Amino acid sequence: MRTPAFRSPAHHTGVTSRVGTWLGITFGLCFVTGLLSHGVQHDWPWPTRPVDLYRVTQGVHVLSGVASIPLLLAKLWSVYPKLFERPLVASVPHALERGSILVLVAASFFEVVTGLFNAAQNYPWSFYFPAAHYAVAWIVIGSLLVHIAVKIPLIRRSLEPASEHRTVLSRRAFLRTTALTTGVAVVATAGVTVPWLRKVSVLAWRSDGTLPVNRTARAANIVVPPDWQLEVGDRAYSLAELRAMPQTTVELPIACVEGWSQTATWTGVRVRDLISGGDVRVESLEEDGLYRATTLPEAFARDPLTLLALRLDGEELSPDHGFPCRLIAPNRPGVLQTKWVTSLEVR
Repeated sequence: MRTPAFRSPAHHTGVTSRVGTWLGITFGLCFVTGLLSHGVQHDWPWPTRPVDLYRVTQGVHVLSGVASIPLLLAKLWSVYPKLFERPLVASVPHALERGSILVLVAASFFEVVTGLFNAAQNYPWSFYFPAAHYAVAWIVIGSLLVHIAVKIPLIRRSLEPASEHRTVLSRRAFLRTTALTTGVAVVATAGVTVPWLRKVSVLAWRSDGTLPVNRTARAANIVVPPDWQLEVGDRAYSLAELRAMPQTTVELPIACVEGWSQTATWTGVRVRDLISGGDVRVESLEEDGLYRATTLPEAFARDPLTLLALRLDGEELSPDHGFPCRLIAPNRPGVLQTKWVTSLEVR
């Protein structure tokens, strides 16, 4: 069988190498920042300053994932003629190479598709998203490194060769279109975490300027008892006693793993005024959530910006934002900013 001739500049090896380089950069950024996010949620050492660090790293994670989508499609378009190459398998190394590419493509699509569903908080599957997303990310980066190692001689030769073919869509036009599409995708969604882009980010989710809520009090089955008290070791505080203590007001962002972030003004009691020394176990009234109990490392517990917040933007906390009190600390993922707090215990 004769192999079809694909002469479009979009299928030139130089185009494939250039788009692949861009894709490698976005995949690399997405992997590193995703690894950081995973580590922060699993007690890796993490600083309290700057207060916007997690907001930036998680924003880069989600936006680099968005940028990867048009780049991945462009890369696949540039190489799809190779599906028609014959023989299908020329040797064992050739078979291994093709198999590794299949794994890379399948794992890449799994990551971007499930990542988009996660950003929309829509989970039409039975597996646990964070664990699956984290595991497959290692498959993507591993197969990508193998692919680059195999192809690097070709990449070096093909980045700048001139094409002899002249068609309606030149190599440079294809690359410019790919770059423009990627840029538009990023700008159209970046408003979730970049405040000054919110007015132009037409595809941004949760960017209307109000502080979003991922899990409502109703969804969490929260019932605040009339005699609620905060247990701190052997001591118990009523809500009136907490309000009577010295109050501190800070401006801190809530930065969610789904990529959105929003700065708000919080008022409450410093955690270090309630406890002293050691990591702190923070428990919620929520009975069955994955994050109903979290650990606040000592560095965060001692930080003067870490509050047991009672008010949000000058108003008493609403049930959905964590009434009667919630944790707010600098540079922490939103899932670890425990709502409906019922006890603090030094570990």
